[in-house]
Amino acid sequence: MLENYLPVLIFIAIGIGIGLAMTMMGFMLGTRKPDTEKNSPYECGFEAFEDTRMRFDVRYYLVAILFIIFDLEIAFLFPWAVVLDDIGWFGYVAMMIFLGILVIGFIYEWKKGALEWE
Repeated sequence: MLENYLPVLIFIAIGIGIGLAMTMMGFMLGTRKPDTEKNSPYECGFEAFEDTRMRFDVRYYLVAILFIIFDLEIAFLFPWAVVLDDIGWFGYVAMMIFLGILVIGFIYEWKKGALEWE
């Protein structure tokens, strides 16, 4: 029973080993030239602010949420494409309805200007 998992365990071990080797090579061979720009905190696409009560633009978060929503659409397309022969016309029509709803939402967001960046 356990011999069935041996290739998977070997693959995981090799992956972890390569990851650790690359990380250690970066630490050992990389140059260290810190300056104020490299050491400054970076906050999600805009300059770091001093006051926590300062107003900031929420468009970055809106675009990120829209990206996640439409990225999930692609995540649902892969398993659907794999089993398309098994689910037949019912699965095809159900996915077209799903994609239609997402396209309507995309058009709505486009018309509202949520994708515009000034």
